[in-house]
Amino acid sequence: MDAHPDVLDLCIVGAGPTGLFAGYYAGLRKMSMYIVDSLDALGGQLTVLYPEKYIYDVAGFPKILAKDLAHQLVEQVMPHQPHIRLGLRVQDLLYDEATRVFSLTTEHAHYRARAVVIAAGIGSFTPKTLAIPGTEQYFGHGLYYSVPHVEPFLRQKILIVGGGDSAVDWANTLATVAESVTLIHRRDGFRAHEESVAKMKSTDTKIMLFHELKSLHGVGRVEQAVVYDNRTKQEQTIDVDAVLVNIGYDSSLGPIMKWGLDMERGKIKVDACMRTSRPGIFAAGDVITHPGKLNLIATGFGEAAVAVNFAKVWMDPGSKAFPGHSSEIVKG
Repeated sequence: MDAHPDVLDLCIVGAGPTGLFAGYYAGLRKMSMYIVDSLDALGGQLTVLYPEKYIYDVAGFPKILAKDLAHQLVEQVMPHQPHIRLGLRVQDLLYDEATRVFSLTTEHAHYRARAVVIAAGIGSFTPKTLAIPGTEQYFGHGLYYSVPHVEPFLRQKILIVGGGDSAVDWANTLATVAESVTLIHRRDGFRAHEESVAKMKSTDTKIMLFHELKSLHGVGRVEQAVVYDNRTKQEQTIDVDAVLVNIGYDSSLGPIMKWGLDMERGKIKVDACMRTSRPGIFAAGDVITHPGKLNLIATGFGEAAVAVNFAKVWMDPGSKAFPGHSSEIVKG
């Protein structure tokens, strides 16, 4: 196992938007840092799941492509010279009382730091797939669970399955490039943001409520989808070129569950300072729970700043949690 003897100030577990912004704030506080992620790319879900989807609720950006937001976050943190370690999953997190140093062990290396910020998002994740026999053959041949690129959907007849933010956002994005978009949802209430739903209703997207997917058909690739009204059981066949399924994700925090942290419904419990139940370990973003918690990128940014600033106080009790304004800290 590759050992890294250097003790850095901070180890950030997770390189999604919250982790990257935590790295930026650590840099403002003149903290050296590791950023470790199990994925092979920086940006988390922004990069891996929906790089070409627009995000609308990040302050300062009326809208921004997920991949562009990831790029901006990387550009923001890199001047602070983080030690990036990708494709590595942290298995164990141990603390040495004598040296006040944490040791984080991955499959191939271990890293030592004076404080830890966990920004692992929802952990490892995979899209939920259709529980419909015979659909597996169409995966990658007209059946999709994510959209790494918009090009395959240009001028296509698209069926979207789902009623959450991902389904509605993709309906809005693809409506501008597709020949037609039909969205089916098994009930009449959407889990997506109200503004996104209103925008979808203003487009040419055909919305079929109380409808579910029964089967897919085609020679070599998807050509038709059979949907049905779950109230009347009446079926209809739709000609399609592509079916995009957005029905959620199966996620797991994996080894994090064994790190001795207080958990609640699969989330890490934190206080107002983003402190976990283990001193010196902080957490932020979708991985945490606290009263009033909202799983938004916007709130994750704020939590990252709080976590890092109080990690600074843990590491250096003589420092202040409030770092001053960035306009005063950053020169040039």
